Amino acid sequence: MTYLEETRAAGREIFPDLARAFALLGIALVNVAIFAHPMTTGYTDLQGADRWAYFGVTSFFMLKSYTLFSFMFGVGFAYQMMAAERRSVGFAGRYWRRILGLLILGLLHVALTFQGDILVIYAILGCFLFLFRKASAKTLVRWGIGLYAVQFLVMLSAFSLFWLGATFAPEQMAAELEVNAASAEAARQAFGEGSFADAMVQRFADWSMVLVGGLFMQGIGAMSFFVFGLAAVRHEAISDPRKPAWKMFRRYFLPIGVAGSLWGGWLMVSSGSGEMSVDMLAGMTVITLFSPFSTAGYLGLIAKWAEVPEGRIKVFLARGGTASLTAYILQSVVFSLVFNNYGLGLYGQIGALGCTLIALIVGFGSVSLMSLWRRRFARGPLEVVLRGWTYLGAR
Repeated sequence: MTYLEETRAAGREIFPDLARAFALLGIALVNVAIFAHPMTTGYTDLQGADRWAYFGVTSFFMLKSYTLFSFMFGVGFAYQMMAAERRSVGFAGRYWRRILGLLILGLLHVALTFQGDILVIYAILGCFLFLFRKASAKTLVRWGIGLYAVQFLVMLSAFSLFWLGATFAPEQMAAELEVNAASAEAARQAFGEGSFADAMVQRFADWSMVLVGGLFMQGIGAMSFFVFGLAAVRHEAISDPRKPAWKMFRRYFLPIGVAGSLWGGWLMVSSGSGEMSVDMLAGMTVITLFSPFSTAGYLGLIAKWAEVPEGRIKVFLARGGTASLTAYILQSVVFSLVFNNYGLGLYGQIGALGCTLIALIVGFGSVSLMSLWRRRFARGPLEVVLRGWTYLGAR
């Protein structure tokens, strides 16, 4: 069967697959900086075209791609429950095996390619998502809003503490920034000059910060979008891209989200580098506030595009979105080979504009390769592995 025939036979829509493809592109654009430069300092010199490239990525993709990807995780959770109900089989056993599989894949992802992995965080948060499996759509929306409000308060608190420290304890803050600089130098040596083993050790050192910081600085927001995704399926919005909600999102939420994110992006680039500063955290706080509006608006635009399933480009991208796990890992493999010393060795040598161009190639390339793969195979390679593990002996 063709992709469209397969999708219709399974009772699915093209909409979620298009959303996954778009999220994969955004993830590549955001993640490339972590591969190319020390995580604690980012781009150290934002001038000219590099400044504008960084501004574009922070404004339109930072804290939106992960929320969009998280939304689709919630959608997938709902689909798994619905499939179990249709087949009259147990859901819990399969789900927990899937969560364990994500955890193992995430740890391998960290060890072999990327310290900024989200799979481990998704596995942890997925344990809590299970508690919402019987909640109504209204209850889920309320929880989603409440969780994201908590996420914003956490980000606002982090900014406030940093501002207080910079204002009233500048010497102590300077000492903390020196620690960041030392960590950045260790990353430069491991990724820019070291062996694969050196890079692996440094990845786990960086990942320890990502895991703790990610759960608090982004994890609560990801959890809220897990819940929103589940609510969208319960409300039957995913199965109908013509729902009035999608029109409202693109008409009203999108301009609010984009305007707020542009403001936050400008605050972030005003410091002239990607290093932690009052302006940087202020910008991230503003973007955190407006990110849900942008994400909802993006979903509204994707829904509009998905109203008519046919179209070569549309189908090509959507088909690639069906293998999002493989595409996500593939991006990390390519980025690690481009920037690490055991590959092309470009770590720390390319500015924001160059990294953005590389990310566009890798992002579109990963989706395109998976789309071509799916023309011949039923699922992506890692999707086959995870599915096989998920259904192995579960009841």
